[in-house]
Amino acid sequence: MDKDRKDKKSIAVIGLKGLPAFGGAATVGENIIAQLHQSFKFTVLSVDTHAAHSYQVGDVNQLIFKSFPMEKFNIFFYYIKSCWHVLFLANYDFVHLHHTDGAFILPFLRLKYKVVVTSHQRPQENNKWPWWVKLFFSINERIAIFFSTVFTAVSQPLQQVYSSLYKKEIVYIPNGIDIGLLPILDNVKGNVNDVIMFAAGRIIPVKGLHILLKALRQLDYNGKTIVVGNIDQLPVYKKQILVLADGLNVEFVDIIKEKIKLLTLVKSSKLFVFPSLTEAMSIMLFEAAMVKVPIICSDIPANTAVFNKDEVVFFKTGDEFDLAAKIKDFLANTANHTTKPNKAFQALMMNYTWEKIAPKYSEIYKQIVQ
Repeated sequence: MDKDRKDKKSIAVIGLKGLPAFGGAATVGENIIAQLHQSFKFTVLSVDTHAAHSYQVGDVNQLIFKSFPMEKFNIFFYYIKSCWHVLFLANYDFVHLHHTDGAFILPFLRLKYKVVVTSHQRPQENNKWPWWVKLFFSINERIAIFFSTVFTAVSQPLQQVYSSLYKKEIVYIPNGIDIGLLPILDNVKGNVNDVIMFAAGRIIPVKGLHILLKALRQLDYNGKTIVVGNIDQLPVYKKQILVLADGLNVEFVDIIKEKIKLLTLVKSSKLFVFPSLTEAMSIMLFEAAMVKVPIICSDIPANTAVFNKDEVVFFKTGDEFDLAAKIKDFLANTANHTTKPNKAFQALMMNYTWEKIAPKYSEIYKQIVQ
């Protein structure tokens, strides 16, 4: 046993910010680690605003940094502390950096390590950021592409954008679902509440909640809608959302970090609406499909690359009138409400389980250490 531990290659993981996961990228990293920790020794560099000291999975170490007093600079200094740690305070076999927004430390990491970089999205496409922040993200993206040892993207559309822009080999490795949750969720009754559901970690314009609320207003919908997520990200947008929700039967629920609790709520609803304006490959969408709830989602490339019209209902991205028409049709025709969810679930099981996806990361890790 001790020899096996000693022989494991050690990986410093930067960018997840903390485990257990309650965000998309952290969920990806957590599942990679859960699948591969018997073959590799992981050290997850985290910050106390995002991590739990009680987290423990196998031979996994979580090093938790104290958060920076000024919240806006917390993640920036998290990356700097992570860089300092791996360069001067510890030795690893290589580094896995999640997110391109932390790539400003990559040239320094490469002085000592080979680095796998995984892009979960292009943050400069998010309209919440001012131009100078978008410029910073764009520069980071270039650094990530050109300084990484291996660069991976979580969706084919994202891979194609990078390949077109930078003419460099980009490895596509999709996100997946944790089928270990299924035995627990099988005991939860599905579609028992007359509720339309929306969920996102951070409720910001790119997630499209305003489009859903406008669609519901078009329908004069008086049924219950549950919105899960942190609505305090952007005060101006929060004000817009509250105005749109006025007169509708909307219940706002803060971000739910317990995965089973969140998915129980999703599974018990009659419809899950996913109106994002842009995504790479959404874990939330996957998890809604995993619990077999009917889905209406935007026709962005990230969604159409994963599901087809036999598995989910698509509406024109950003078009509240088309979304209203699709919701109205759903409410009027209940006969086929189980057909599409079952097909979406089968598509996940065929192509997007972590048991099938994690070995692709393992192959990259082995190539690097060789």
